[in-house]
Amino acid sequence: MGSLPVNASPECAARRRATVSASDLAPLFSAQRRHLDHFFDRLDMSQAAAFAQALLDAPGAVFFTGVGKSGIVARKIAQTLASLGFARAGFLAPVDALHGDIGALFPGDVLVLLSKSGASDELLALAPCARAKGAYLISLTSAASGADCPLAAACDLNVHLPLQGEVCPFGLAPVTSTAIQMVFGDTVVAAIMEARRLSRDQYASNHPAGKIGKTLIFKVKDVMKKQNELPLCKEGDMIMDQLTELTSKGCGCLLVVDEEHHLIGTFTDGDLRRTLKASGPAIFSLTVGEMCNRNPRTITANAMAVEAMEKMESPPSPVQFLPVVDDNNVVCGIITLHGLVAAGL
Repeated sequence: MGSLPVNASPECAARRRATVSASDLAPLFSAQRRHLDHFFDRLDMSQAAAFAQALLDAPGAVFFTGVGKSGIVARKIAQTLASLGFARAGFLAPVDALHGDIGALFPGDVLVLLSKSGASDELLALAPCARAKGAYLISLTSAASGADCPLAAACDLNVHLPLQGEVCPFGLAPVTSTAIQMVFGDTVVAAIMEARRLSRDQYASNHPAGKIGKTLIFKVKDVMKKQNELPLCKEGDMIMDQLTELTSKGCGCLLVVDEEHHLIGTFTDGDLRRTLKASGPAIFSLTVGEMCNRNPRTITANAMAVEAMEKMESPPSPVQFLPVVDDNNVVCGIITLHGLVAAGL
C-alpha cells in the first residue's frame, strides 16, 4: 500500500494560519469558467438527447449510482427526478447493491452510473449484476469510450461529459467534474419537466412542506382570518367607539361594511393617527365612513397566498393587510402580512 506522510501537528497548523484573498480566487473562478465552457462546447447533444429519452421512456424505476463525490451527485439527481413524480427514482449505493440492495432492480428498470474515470471498481462489479437483473445501463463518464473507459463498454449507453481539467492545485480533487455532472443531470431533468409539461400544481403536490410547497400550494383561504376574527364596523359608527375593535383583532385596521357585509372601505391605525393629528378634538364627532379609504386593495379567497404578498408589496406603497372578498364584494376574510410570515411565506 505504501506509506503516507505524517501530518503536521495541530499546534504547527495553528501557527501557520492560511488566508484567501480576492486575488487568489479570481484566477480559480476564471479557470473554472474555462473548464465549464470546454464542457458546454464539446458536449454531444445527440448523446444527451438519447439519455433524456431513455429516462422519459423508462418502463420501470430509474436508479442512479456512483462512488464518492459522484455518488453524492447521483443521489441529488435521483432526488430531483423523484420530486417530479413522473417515475420511481432513487439512489442505489453500489457496495450495498452488491450485498443485497440490488434486489430493488427489476427488468425494465434503468440504472445510471456516474463515474469521472469510467473505471471505478465498485461500478464495474455492479454493472454485470445489474444487467443480469434485466436493467438498462447508462454510464455518465468524463473518460471517452474506449480502453480507458471500461464502464462505457459494460453499459447500453454512454454519455461522455467532456472534462478539460480540475480546478485543484494537483488536478485531482473532483471540483470541476462533479460540477459538470450536476449541471448535466439537472439540465436533463429540466428538459424532462418541459417534455412532460409539468404543471405548477403537479410540482406542488410533491413539495407539501418548505417554502416551495407553501408558495405553490397555499391559497388565501388557507391563511386568512374569518368570521369572529374579522375587525368589522359600519360606516356610521363613531371612530372613537371603534377603538377596541381596531386594536383587539390584531389586524391594525377596520373593515367598513354595510348591512349585507359588502365592503365599503378600510380604516387603519395609521388613518387614526393622521385623523387625530389633523382634527384634534373634532375626531370625537367623526364617523368611520367619513375618514375610511373607499378604494382599498382586495383579493379573493381562491387566489394564491403568494399573490396576496405580492399585492401587499406593490406600488405605490406597501400595506399590511388585504380584505378578502367574493365576486359580489362581500367580505369573507382578511389576510395579513403577519399571517403570511407566520405561515412560512
